[in-house]
Amino acid sequence: MKSIEEPIDKQLEIIRRGADEILVEKDLVAKLEEGRPLRIKAGFDPTAPDLHLGHTVLINKLRQFQDLGHEVLFLIGDFTGMIGDPTGKSATRPPLTPEDVEQNSKTYQQQIFKILDKEKTKVVFNSEWMNKMSGTDMIKLAASSTVARMLERDDFSKRYKGGQSIAIHEFLYPLIQGYDSVHMQADIELGGTDQKFNLLMGRQLQEQHGQKPQCVLTMPILEGLDGVQKMSKSLNNYIGIADEPKDMFGKIMSISDDLMWRYFELLSFRPMSEIEGFKREMEDGKNPRDIKFLLAEEIIARFHNEAEAIAAREGFIAQFAKNKIPDDIPELSFDAPAEGYPIANLLKDAGLCSSTSDAMRMIQQGAAKIDGEKVADKSVKIMKGTEGVFQVGKRKFARLIVN
Repeated sequence: MKSIEEPIDKQLEIIRRGADEILVEKDLVAKLEEGRPLRIKAGFDPTAPDLHLGHTVLINKLRQFQDLGHEVLFLIGDFTGMIGDPTGKSATRPPLTPEDVEQNSKTYQQQIFKILDKEKTKVVFNSEWMNKMSGTDMIKLAASSTVARMLERDDFSKRYKGGQSIAIHEFLYPLIQGYDSVHMQADIELGGTDQKFNLLMGRQLQEQHGQKPQCVLTMPILEGLDGVQKMSKSLNNYIGIADEPKDMFGKIMSISDDLMWRYFELLSFRPMSEIEGFKREMEDGKNPRDIKFLLAEEIIARFHNEAEAIAAREGFIAQFAKNKIPDDIPELSFDAPAEGYPIANLLKDAGLCSSTSDAMRMIQQGAAKIDGEKVADKSVKIMKGTEGVFQVGKRKFARLIVN
């Protein structure tokens, strides 16, 4: 068996980067001290046809483990996907059809190797072992936990107290995810902070089956372009890894300067020492736009290629020059309701349009822009934490801060 040569303190520095929590770190150190390649598990239910940068936070961490010499097990939850992950849901989630699962699984496998080393990645499907379980086996699995334990989960607890239904099969989801760790003999499992309950279930079941419990490493949920809510297609605040280079570049350039550092830490493979150097340069007066260029180019080169990344940057600069913003534009601040500020109302209230109907018309004509990007949807809502240059036509500009 190949041994790991990287010193443990160096491994820990890389593993801790961006991580929210490691449970239990002393157990992780003990596993690393064994000097063998650890079995690193991360599971993804094929719930959507395409991945976005939020999904890649975990995949980036898998790549870091890979580069350290550990064994990566990329689990596609084709069985659990047909149950529907109840995590964070206020109602029973509709299950995927077998056709959805099959198609989305193919797309995932095409996309993950933009990050992971295909030769060092083992892709597994939990249907391989779950489909072989008998009714008796499933009852035994269900007997390994209690209803009281399940109701410790925040989302289940809220639904129960609120009188909302919880289907019995939803209790099976964390048990099956935990059993996956038993079957795969995982040393470490990665997941988002919202998956903590499910990840700890793996530790519990491994102990019950006489295995050393896996360590749990939770990663933050990446904020979307609004800087507030998690990146999500349904919220239209996402950057898809299959997006065109120019679209990816424009979206990355639209994030706030504060959010840029979060993206650097979780999405970039640059050393943290280099990123800290960028921060010092910005404090010394360097234009944050130029630093953001580096982030955008790195991400686009990863999912497309370096030539397209450079072309996207040059196209952005040309577009920016074409739409040069005057120096003396007004700066206005608005308080947004929790559900967001309707774009038409915001343009009217900022004095950029005479009325909401005028704003709707300007959006329809492609004359409304945010940081140089056209507003494509007149029903979009601007979320709290947004700051940018809003433009209507060629001469109306305002820097708006939405609190």
